[in-house]
Order: sequence, then structure tokens, then C-alpha cells
Amino acid sequence: MKAMILQSVSDIGQNSEPLVMTEMPDPVPAANEILIRVTACGVCHTELDEIEGRTPPSRFPVIPGHQVIGRVTAAGRNVKRLKPGDRVGVAWIFSACGRCSYCLDGLENLCPEFKATGRDANGGYAEYMTVPEAFAYRIPDIFTDSQAAPLLCAGAVGYRSIKLAGILNGQNIGLTGFGASGHIVLQIIKHQYPDNKIFVFARSKTERAFARELGALWSGDITDAVSLLLDSIIDTTPVWKTIVEALKNLKPGGRLVINAIRKEETDKDYLLNIDYPKHLWMEKEIKSVANVTRNDVREFLNAASGIPLLPEVQEYRLDEANIALTELKQRKIKGAKVLVIK
Repeated sequence: MKAMILQSVSDIGQNSEPLVMTEMPDPVPAANEILIRVTACGVCHTELDEIEGRTPPSRFPVIPGHQVIGRVTAAGRNVKRLKPGDRVGVAWIFSACGRCSYCLDGLENLCPEFKATGRDANGGYAEYMTVPEAFAYRIPDIFTDSQAAPLLCAGAVGYRSIKLAGILNGQNIGLTGFGASGHIVLQIIKHQYPDNKIFVFARSKTERAFARELGALWSGDITDAVSLLLDSIIDTTPVWKTIVEALKNLKPGGRLVINAIRKEETDKDYLLNIDYPKHLWMEKEIKSVANVTRNDVREFLNAASGIPLLPEVQEYRLDEANIALTELKQRKIKGAKVLVIK
């Protein structure tokens, strides 16, 4: 099979082709696994974090990609639920132990043996991949392969961030950053909480205009202040500056949810600008989103199909993965980027 592999940590700013197209043997599913013929795979900012070493892979070489859509082509002897021909998706959670207290409490995203697709196990930047049957999801027919791909991370993790934000109808909600996850989160909030007012903070004028197209009441730069304080803010950016700026716009008792796997080191000194009385006092909360559970993915796919939520996507060939990643690094974004694998 053809696959785009990452052989070592690399700075995309200096190396515009960190992934190498390689011919590899087709993987063989273990007893509890399925073999998937990949048809689409979303491109996520987390891949930048993996490639540039902020959340480095646990193995090299590795095939990135954790928003995977494809068809089952073979199954191990212990597979019961899925069969060849089924269309399935694979998300960031590749596996968890199933035995620890976190797994038993439904918090498998916090499992100490959590494995991530495309980081700790080969992912979807390839023609084929294997995954445990228990960590694959049937995809509703309403979505095309390209539309479904970003739902598995940008959507599912965004959905978890909404739950952690404790949003209620009739509130004022902020979104900081407006890439793949942000544009999906906005649509979920508008559907589930129709009386909410949504305020979007983004560096790009294109992103701000896109937010207004999708129904944001207001959009501005990340340093702008709004005329009223917000009940909750969801941050989907890779930088620290947005955290400090968001806290200025958060009401007493409000909650800031950080939906990012890592923050970049380049502006960490910005944290020195946090002033306790100004930014954190009055029982403001900061909560992080860590990974995603299978239940998050299942709930979100069901909710998204009922809306229906159809993401805006830009398509690329598998051999154009480096182009998609470079554009993501350069913030050339409208919606979600997806590799189409034929």
C-alpha cells in the first residue's frame, strides 16, 4: 500500500515535506481488529504537534491521521459487530485498557494506557489501516466520506468541549479560533441552544467573515473586547495569548474550556501577563479537554446526522498531505482539510 510516513520530528517551517510517500506491506488485522480501506482522512492541527514534537509519536516511523473514513475489507476471527463492506470511521482514541478506574467510569480518555491513532499506532494517511473493532464507528449515510472525516476529531472533541463548558440556552458564548473545530462547534451550539449569542475571536479576517456567515452575532480579533461579558468561552487555538485575552471577556463564575492538545512554546511568556484580580478572580474557571471517549464520538455522530451538520471541507490527494499541513501551519484555513484516498 501507499502511505505518507513521518520518520522523525521536523520543523514544518524549515521542512515543507516532513512526510514521505512510501510503499509498505498491507497491514494484517489481529484477532480483534478490522482492516479498513481508507477513502478519506482529515488533516488536524494535532498532526502539526506530532510532526514538530509538541506531542511526539511514541514510535518512528509512524503513519499520521486520526480522522479516518473507509470500508471494512477484512476482519479478525474475534470480530462480531462489523463485516466487510461496512463504512466505518476511526477517531483519535485508538484504544484504552478497559480495566482502570478511568475506563470503568467512562473516562477512557484519561486512561494511562490511552493510545492515539496516528501517534501511538499507524493512522489514516495511507490506503489501509487496522484498528480494534471496539474503536471503530458506523458512519451515518447522510455524510459523504469527506464530510464525515472532520467529524471524528474536530467535531467529536468539539462536542466534548461543549459538554465540559456546561452551556445552557440563552447564554452568551465565545469561541476563540475558528478553524476546523471552531466552525463545527458553532453549528452544534446554534442547533442545541438556539437562543444563545455567539461571539467569535480570530486572527484571520477570512475566519471572522466565515463565522458571521455561519451565524455568529459578532466576530473580531483575539485582542478585541466585547460589550458584555461571556458565560463560557471555548478556545481551539494552539497559542497562550488567547487564554489571557479570553479571561478578560469571561464573566464572574464563567468557564474557559481549552480544546487543544498542546500550546506552542513560542509565546509562553505571555502567561506572565496574567493578573489574578483582573483575569482569574471572581470564581472564573479554566478546564482543559483531554482526548475523546468512544461515547463522545457516538453521541456526536448521532447529533450531527440529525441536524444535519455538514462541514465545509477542502480536499487534497494523499500525496498532497504536506501541502495541506503547510497551509494549516500558515493558517490558510476555511473549514476542514481532508485527504481523499482513491
